[in-house]
Amino acid sequence: MRHKHGYRKLGRTSSHRSALLKNMAIAIIKNEKIETTLPKAKELRGYVEKLITRAKKGDFNAHRVVFAALQDKECTKKLIEDIAPKYSDRNGGYTRIIKTRIRRGDAAPMAFIELV
Repeated sequence: MRHKHGYRKLGRTSSHRSALLKNMAIAIIKNEKIETTLPKAKELRGYVEKLITRAKKGDFNAHRVVFAALQDKECTKKLIEDIAPKYSDRNGGYTRIIKTRIRRGDAAPMAFIELV
């Protein structure tokens, strides 16, 4: 049972899981909408929303924290200069998950995750 368990393992080791979340966060910042499986989307939501909340401050430390998480200069710059200021008056809830279909190959539930 996973009562009160803090996160989804997604069938991966911890290093693989962190790399997956980092790459998906980069993709959603670049494209502002991606399609993935529902459990991955739900796990990515918290990861991206914490980055956006941190990026809203816009100071040097925010740059450092966001770059440490993403390891991508373009995405860090886009997040802090373009995306985060749009949410200055919003207290969380920066992403939206829309369930789409069942994947044919393995019957995995798919979903779009997008920035609001």
